[in-house]
Amino acid sequence: MTVPVPSDVLSRLKAVLGEGGWSTDADRIAPKLVEWRDRWVGTTPFLALPKTTEDVAAVVGICFEAGVPITTQGGNTGLVGGQIPQGEVLLSTERLRAIRDLDAFDDVLVAEAGVTLAAVHEAAAGANRRFPLGLASEGSATVGGFVSTNAGGTQVLRYGMARNLVLGLEAVLPTGEVWNGLKRLRKDNTGYDLKQLLIGAEGTLGVVTAAALKLHPVMASRAVAMLGVGSPEDAIRLLARAREETGGAVEAFELMARIGVDFALRNIAGTRDPLAESHPWYVLAEFASGEPGSAEAAMERFLTSGVEDGLIRDAVVAQSDVQAKALWAIRENQSPAQKPEGATWKHDVAVPVSQVAVFLAEATAAMQAFAPGCRIAAFGHAGDGNIHYDVLRPDGGSDAEHAAKRDEGSRKVHDIVARLGGSISAEHGLGAMKTAEALRYKSPVEVAAMRAIRQALDPKRIMNPRVLF
Repeated sequence: MTVPVPSDVLSRLKAVLGEGGWSTDADRIAPKLVEWRDRWVGTTPFLALPKTTEDVAAVVGICFEAGVPITTQGGNTGLVGGQIPQGEVLLSTERLRAIRDLDAFDDVLVAEAGVTLAAVHEAAAGANRRFPLGLASEGSATVGGFVSTNAGGTQVLRYGMARNLVLGLEAVLPTGEVWNGLKRLRKDNTGYDLKQLLIGAEGTLGVVTAAALKLHPVMASRAVAMLGVGSPEDAIRLLARAREETGGAVEAFELMARIGVDFALRNIAGTRDPLAESHPWYVLAEFASGEPGSAEAAMERFLTSGVEDGLIRDAVVAQSDVQAKALWAIRENQSPAQKPEGATWKHDVAVPVSQVAVFLAEATAAMQAFAPGCRIAAFGHAGDGNIHYDVLRPDGGSDAEHAAKRDEGSRKVHDIVARLGGSISAEHGLGAMKTAEALRYKSPVEVAAMRAIRQALDPKRIMNPRVLF
């Protein structure tokens, strides 16, 4: 249970933040206390709204001195509850909104923690560059959030996770000290890489206040297609072929079960069935190249050979940006389309790409035996082995009864993942949802090392105290 924040600490926080820098208004705070799936609802006595790094340092310093815990929140798009306070001071980065620099020669953009991913994309495009991190929540997800959770997204296959796209960081450590590591170097071999400790630390080792992000050239050609396939095995075979035939030009390779497409057609206005006939599984493939016409030609060769070999049952190629966005919307709306369908067990897991089809088969058999009638909507990033494996209550069934079986059902799914050499959290993090469960799958040596790092940087454990070990 979180200890109440002393009144003198609240007074000091108000003084350093000044007018507009804090709130205790229930209506102002309420949207920040609810996770978008409504699974977590929190409380806080105080919302800190710092506008500068110095403000953040002052808040953290006061809280460290008094031993008062802090939960940091960006755009509140997290899916494992780590951003929802349970009595802690809530520090929002929403006013840290400056893009400090953009250098097209160094291919770097320096943005503060509260800048949205959409704003980063827009700024990069204005300099004829791109920042290749794609999230469905780009309009609300923030720099500090996707850095602190090491977000993945749809383009990991080619560009890697968030940690592969960050050159440097500025952060306020748990003591209130500011670390300025906003370097723009591709190489810096001078000891421990502190930015990599902070990336993916879920706010437990400090507050990220700004990041130097790695930009990439805008591609001269791009091709997007939706494929109908018979099985996950066929999809993985197509992935291997696509990577070989394009020489690494595959930007995304997304897998979706038909039931997820059905949910989108039923629950997302404006969605159209991508192909004339229904297929058991769908693949959304995107190729891109720096050579004009190359991506389109590669897609044509890929589709032709796939159809001839019986791996592709049908396909449609986007003929415009509007059509490409419509195809992508089906994939990006997989989670929103589930919300009206009732209680769901969510799993964000990763297995070796070679084991994706094995996982899907074994997990589905286990879930059908454990929860007869359940509906399984599996989708995700087949190119990097990250599958969002969601188990919905039976059609017309009880939400409460399904929710009551969540922990036991998820344990069965995660045990299969672990046996296949996978991870129970591919891109969402552990948060409040999976921290305790992760102890079942991590070795004592690994947990001890993580605890030692945290103890060294945050000896009072004030930063996101309910998250990680």
